[in-house]
Formats: sequence, structure tokens, C-alpha cells
Amino acid sequence: MDIHCERRDGVLIATLTGRLDGFGAGRLSEGIAAALQDDDRAIVLDCSAMTYLSSGGIRVFIALRKRMKERSGSVALAGVGDYPRKVLEMAGVHTILLIYPTRQEAVAASSAPGASLSVLQEIERPSAVQSGVRYSIEPVSRKKSALRVVGSLENVLYARLGEEDIRTLRFSDTGYALGLGALGEDLSDAFSLLGEMVSLHGAMVWLPTDGNNTPDFFAPVKDTGDVRIYSGFNVALDGPFAEIITIETGSEDGITLADLYRLIFSLAEERRLEHAGVVAVAMWSVVAGVCSSGVKHAPVRRCAPADGSSIMDPQNIEEWLAIDEEPKYRGDTMVSFGIGVNRTGDLSSFDPGCIASLSYRHPANPGAEAMYLHNHGVVFRNVPWDGTLDLDTRIRWIVNEGEFVDMRHLLDSTRIRRAKLGVAYITEITREP
Repeated sequence: MDIHCERRDGVLIATLTGRLDGFGAGRLSEGIAAALQDDDRAIVLDCSAMTYLSSGGIRVFIALRKRMKERSGSVALAGVGDYPRKVLEMAGVHTILLIYPTRQEAVAASSAPGASLSVLQEIERPSAVQSGVRYSIEPVSRKKSALRVVGSLENVLYARLGEEDIRTLRFSDTGYALGLGALGEDLSDAFSLLGEMVSLHGAMVWLPTDGNNTPDFFAPVKDTGDVRIYSGFNVALDGPFAEIITIETGSEDGITLADLYRLIFSLAEERRLEHAGVVAVAMWSVVAGVCSSGVKHAPVRRCAPADGSSIMDPQNIEEWLAIDEEPKYRGDTMVSFGIGVNRTGDLSSFDPGCIASLSYRHPANPGAEAMYLHNHGVVFRNVPWDGTLDLDTRIRWIVNEGEFVDMRHLLDSTRIRRAKLGVAYITEITREP
């Protein structure tokens, strides 16, 4: 059994060639699992070159039907030959499966407006289009939001952290936050493992600098205070999201994270929102490709560059940063938290030192002088997209129940296909030593 998967008009098409016997059924199940993306809702199985069908194959059809039904989606068979059709009829499943004479008819039916995936159709809110992106905006709260900065970003960038600079944070105090941190029995255990981290609804995900390049994940059921986060730098959101913005690109390639933030800033400027020069964004998305970075060593004093330069300086990049500009995890789910600073906007209400404490120019983000972004994302798999779900509730479910894959510092070139974003327009930045 040979299986070839492709996409057309938003439909995953699997062409089956040969015998769909017990062995072939296993290959089909594995092939679909590898090709299926988290926002797929329509599968067409082109059976025109399938010469044999067994009970094992039928079980795969039924399992796929059940899986796609959970997504409010469909599975269709196309071009089923005489013998396989007789097998379906004898098994009594021909009446519950969608069967079309040709591949073209199956794809057309599966990609029809009633069957297609549109986050904006799902949520049934007024939408608009800007820069090729369809979006809708839902007001949430008029309360002010602030960012709370603990520790020094400069100490991180110049690898100046000492044990006296490390703060202990409770999980319950870091609903949405990012920075540099570690977990351990005590400070001495955690200090040399400090790596980039993100907190999402009390769950902490971090990339230990132990040389294994493997993230760690802890999601407490409740915060007893017995386990703390050790952090050398942390930026946390205090206050609610002002709006929920839902976007759909309509493209397999999506848009870059940088363009997504440009859209957020542009919409804020159009509506003349106060203090829109700094935003905090929590996002649940389906990605078209994650481009990433991570620090290789804990930025502590004993590891600092001998010449006193920044770990971001050109001569130090190879030693200090693991940069991966090849897009990964296409079609997977990502939850993230980030900060955006519009450097062409009105930042006069903020202390310049506070602005500098939030973000920096990453060497792998060329041409980003007008906008500094600082985002950490966590990738999950097999989390079906449903734009009708509440953002906070869904993020909490994903970090507790989702199939965890990876965590990274996101480069601005990361691409997003569709997303639901909680956007807080920051009115104040506080700093704690």
C-alpha cells in the first residue's frame, strides 16, 4: 500500500494505491496521523487505485470518521472500485461513510462553504480585512493593564547574573509571564540551569541550559508554595486583556509574527487607543512554521564573555545562541505570551529605562528597528482548532491536557496561520530590583 498526501482547497487528500490489508491499514493510519494538522477538518481518501480492502482498512476509515467528527469535520471516500465497494456493503458501513464517484466531487463537497474551516464563520462576529488578514475584534475589559518587571534584562544580556540577583516567584503570581528561569530543589540546584521560560496560567515551561536542548514542563494543580520558580528576569502581565482578536490568513503559509504585531499596532492606531505603543499578547494559534532561538548557557557571571561584551554581539552568537531559522511544526498548535514595543509610536508616557527593560533587538531579527518583540511559545500537537472556544479556558486546557512538543524563544519570522489573541494595551510598567 502506497500513500501520498497533499492539500487542495483546504482539504487533506490521501491517494491510496494497492492493497489496503492489515499491513496497509497500519501504514494508512500512520500516514494520516503524520499529515493531519490541528486545523484540518476535511479528509478525502482517493481510493481509485486501491485494489483490495480488508476489515483492518475499514476500521481505519471508521476511526478517522470518529476523529474528524470530534472536530465537526468529515472524511470522504472517492473513486471506490467494485470489489472494495462490495466489501463496504457487506460490512454495512457504506451508509455511514461519505462516498463520491470521483476525487474532484469529493474535494468540492469537502471544501464547500458549509464544510470549510473559517474561524470567523465559527464565531459569527463582524469581521474585516487588512493586509490580506481577516480579523474580528471582541471587547473584553476597560480596566487598565500593566507589566511588572522583576530583575534586570541587562544582566541577562551581559551574563552578569549572580545568586543575589535571583528572585523566587510563586506559580500563582505568574499567570502570563516570560523571562529567564529554572526549577530546582534550591537555588544552587537551579542557578546553572537558568534558561528561557514562559508561564501560562500557572504552568511553567522552560529550556534548561544543560546542553540537552530539551524543554521541561511543570503544571501544578494548585500552588502550595513549596515549589518556587527561580528567575533572573521576568515580565508578567498584571490586569486583563482589553480585547480578543481572532485572525485567519486564508493561506497555508500564514503571516509572520512581525506582521501580526504590525496588524495589532495598526488597528490600535486606527482606533486611537490610548497607550497602544506597548502591548502584551497571549495567543493560541495554529502555526505555519516556528523559527526559534534559545540561550545555550546560563547567563551568569562565571560564564560571561571575557571582553565584557553582550552575548548578543556578533562574536558571541555562535557560542551563546542556538538559532533555528528553518520553520518547524507546521500545522501544530502553539500557545505563547509576548511583549511588543512599537518604537515609532508614542512612548512618551513610559520611562525609557522601563521600555529598555522589556525587550531587545535579537540578532536573528533583521530589520526590526521600528518594533521590538519578545515572545516565547510552547508547541502542542493533536489539539483540534475551534475558534468558538474561550481563549483563557482553551489555553488552560491545552497546557494541562495537550500533547507537549517543544518550547522556544520565537523569532519574528515565525509564521501564524490562524489565531486567537488576548491583547492588553499597557498603561504602566513597574520594575522591581
